[in-house]
Amino acid sequence: MEITGLISALLIGAFIGGLGRLVVPGRQHVSLLATILVGIVAALLGTAAATVLGVADTSGIDWIELALQVGLAGAGVTALANRRTTAPVSH
Repeated sequence: MEITGLISALLIGAFIGGLGRLVVPGRQHVSLLATILVGIVAALLGTAAATVLGVADTSGIDWIELALQVGLAGAGVTALANRRTTAPVSH
């Protein structure tokens, strides 16, 4: 992978992670770095899922692929937020 591809993946991951946080209602106590990492993973998984479904290579904007990516990012942010808030309390 070239450096431009890596930078593109980071920027798209940050964008997808941010959109994922926007679709989850309420306030999430998840760091910016965790949001970006969730966005990168969601972008990769969403692209893979769109490829399997046969909707990844369309002309123009791939709305179905974007919806898959944002949905996965929202699920990832929710999972991280719930993991942090439901941790057992030790006495």
